[in-house]
Amino acid sequence: MRIAGIGCRPGTPPAAIATALTRAGGADLLAGIAARAPELRAAAQALALPLRLVDVAGIETPTQSPRILNLFATGSVAEAAAIAAGGRLLGPRTACGPVTIAIAEVP
Repeated sequence: MRIAGIGCRPGTPPAAIATALTRAGGADLLAGIAARAPELRAAAQALALPLRLVDVAGIETPTQSPRILNLFATGSVAEAAAIAAGGRLLGPRTACGPVTIAIAEVP
């Protein structure tokens, strides 16, 4: 199973998340933080995918954003969400407009 950890800006439309997911190769599950639940729920519904909201604070990530570290206590919301949902990262996060995405697989 492939998990897409999603980080996005407030108000990000479902289409932007769908585009990022397509560019990342797709997934079977979306994962993200409660602070972006409205955006993620809309995208999950539009894509007919399950959504798992997770706590990312304190999760070590391969990439680091000082701004995100200050706001969410992790270096990358996308990477940390994919890890917290039970996956093993396949690579670093990628950005697509207002969306950051990290793909993980469940071992």
